[in-house]
Amino acid sequence: MRDAHDFLAADRIRLFDGAMGTMLYTKGIYINQCFDEINLKAPDLVKEVHAAYLKAGAEILETNTFGATRFKLEPYGLANQVGAINETAARLAREVAGEHAWVAGAIGPLGIRLEPYGPTSFQEAEEAYKEAAEALLAGGVDMFVLETFSDLAEILTAMRAIKSVSQAPIIAQMTIQEDGQTAYGTDVKQLVRTLEKAGAHVIGLNCSVGPATMLGAIESMAEVTDLKLSAQPNAGLPRDVAGRQMYMASPEYMAKHAKRLIASGAKLIGGCCGTTPDHIRLMADAVRAQSPGRLQISLALPEEAPQAMEETPLAERSRFAAKIAAGEFVTSVEIVPPKGSDPTGLISQARMLRDAGVDAVNVPDGPRASSRMGVLAASQIIEREGIEAVVHYCCRDRNLLGMQSDLLGAGALGLRNMLIITGDPPKMGPYPQATAVFDIDSIGLVNLVKRLNMGLDLGGNPVGSKTSFLIGVGVNPGAIDLDHELRRFAWKVEAGAQFAITQPVFDPDQLKAFLRAIEGFRIPIIAGIWPLTSYRNAEFMSNEVPGVVVPPVILDRMKRAGDADAQRREGIAIAREMLAEVRSEIQGVQVSAPFGKVALALEVFGNELAPVR
Repeated sequence: MRDAHDFLAADRIRLFDGAMGTMLYTKGIYINQCFDEINLKAPDLVKEVHAAYLKAGAEILETNTFGATRFKLEPYGLANQVGAINETAARLAREVAGEHAWVAGAIGPLGIRLEPYGPTSFQEAEEAYKEAAEALLAGGVDMFVLETFSDLAEILTAMRAIKSVSQAPIIAQMTIQEDGQTAYGTDVKQLVRTLEKAGAHVIGLNCSVGPATMLGAIESMAEVTDLKLSAQPNAGLPRDVAGRQMYMASPEYMAKHAKRLIASGAKLIGGCCGTTPDHIRLMADAVRAQSPGRLQISLALPEEAPQAMEETPLAERSRFAAKIAAGEFVTSVEIVPPKGSDPTGLISQARMLRDAGVDAVNVPDGPRASSRMGVLAASQIIEREGIEAVVHYCCRDRNLLGMQSDLLGAGALGLRNMLIITGDPPKMGPYPQATAVFDIDSIGLVNLVKRLNMGLDLGGNPVGSKTSFLIGVGVNPGAIDLDHELRRFAWKVEAGAQFAITQPVFDPDQLKAFLRAIEGFRIPIIAGIWPLTSYRNAEFMSNEVPGVVVPPVILDRMKRAGDADAQRREGIAIAREMLAEVRSEIQGVQVSAPFGKVALALEVFGNELAPVR
């Protein structure tokens, strides 16, 4: 009986096939269709592609299952077809390969964010990979190829899933960018060490870049392992040609680089996006020309894995953090950045709050999807006036790399107090046609900030110095689905949150019930309080501000208050009553300045403040 382990262990250069999607596209399967479903809808087309690669000289045929996991198939309504698609794909490749070639079950990323940067747990991901792997095994694959992964944690999850159901060889391939690192910033030497330790049989790279960039990466990888390496580059980088994305690297160019890749240490060669049987045919000639003898590679001693730095003690991060660490009551006022570029009003407000003895200014980040002065610039302007800012930072407007860059910049500017929020969707704001990013939510971003505080980037790589952020999160005691809110809050605390600010609360009993519910995972709670300015303002807060609940009794009080001045005084009275009622239960208060009226916010504090003299 043939053994795939022996096949891969032999001192030979082995040849993969090339792109499946590129070939199906040329046969009339357009990109808005699910390519994995073609296994069921047009199996003969898939077999034609396999046969063309076999004829070109490929020794390993990959199944047409790169996206055949439940998460990738769900948008097409095919999540219940995972077993059928994978098993059929394996059987199609098996029929073509016969005894002439080997079949590798192809599995790609799930296309979603996993913990700690997304809502999907590693257990859920592992179950999805296991489901696909079992079906591929049922169809008769000889080995598995994990390809185009950017996240080390995700590919390790896929490996665990496969190992739980099979002893078949695993070829673990990640994808890099033009700088030679993964999208998560992981260096190729580090990914080799990690994958080797996890039990990969072959480690390699595929997709994203052309053969030239991959060549340098393979050279670096060969320095730190004696495992076999694989390389499946794209046919160069795509270029726009008359509105179409075309891969420009010729078969001759790919064959030339195949020789160089082999000389650099790659023992398994193939092609990814844009490659065809013509590319593989000339690459096969290059493979045959190489000596089957073992290449002599000088090995460097493995470097130590990156070590996290010890976090800065909480009390040393900021004055605001020091008071929280000491258990003292903190005060803050929320003021919204200006719509334009003139900071005059912002400066005046900051000075007024500083002189009144408020501990910090809370600075929202595009509240209700509005477009205002950037939160980092506004916070820096405020801190120049001698009062600290609590920077609200949301996930809506920036991708993962942009957020990391912003946070590193915030650390360099000396901003220390962060309130991490997911952010309101653009449809709520004045520019509903704007797009949202939401690469991660607030839970994932807390994890990212926690890593930066330990001197590590989002890929777990050292950044040379650590940040010293105080990590805060938002929470809503009046959430409609309180159980869901409590679960998310517990995850935020587990991720590293050190304090929380509530949505504006108008019901003391509601807040107290919430505080009892979080006893098992309690962190310092700062209550959000909004001094209502009128009955119309109360109606607006009740009906148009997400997450805010204004009880009927409060609405009725505002309605019966009388004229505009009486309504304003009633709103202040309600806010002060709220603060007095919950003062002993919380560790701070954030009072909003409605319509930028700082004087109204200051009226709420009563004797809480010690004016600066």
